[in-house]
Amino acid sequence: MAETQFDKQQYETQDAFEERVIEIARVAKVVKGGRRFQFRVTVVVGDKKGTIGMGVGKANAVPDAMRKASERARKDLRSVNLAGTTIPHESLGKVAGARVFLKPASAGTGVIAAGGVRAVLEVAGVRDILTKSMGSANVLNVVMATFDALDTLRSPAHEAARRGKRAEELLPFWERRKQHA
Repeated sequence: MAETQFDKQQYETQDAFEERVIEIARVAKVVKGGRRFQFRVTVVVGDKKGTIGMGVGKANAVPDAMRKASERARKDLRSVNLAGTTIPHESLGKVAGARVFLKPASAGTGVIAAGGVRAVLEVAGVRDILTKSMGSANVLNVVMATFDALDTLRSPAHEAARRGKRAEELLPFWERRKQHA
């Protein structure tokens, strides 16, 4: 079977994104005859340059659920404001009972996070950050809270224009130190 140009483009776009499976859960629906089991898969995709997406897929088999989740994640792509290898400022994301606090860190710190938060930040391209997950430990809500925190990030240039200042004044102190050295 010959590959068309569309198939080649589809493979190329799939290669640009890294995919991480965050959770595979067996879920049940109670019906008259007993329980019906399905699998719910949560997937995060990102290009490690500030573009990320999350998808949830449900099916009777894990591979089908993974495919659905991956397709939904690629449709839900959004861009995140980054400041080099970290984030421009502190942020708190809330979803249901889960809260995730993100704090910028100096170069070389690494990703101080676990579970779903780490997966989201790594596919986004963040390499230096401090995090704290509070409240609910529900993986799906924690991941969505991380997305909420990342969505509230603003670029230094945008925030400086809003405040009537120069962008350099809003950079973290270690970034200002590098520019003057």
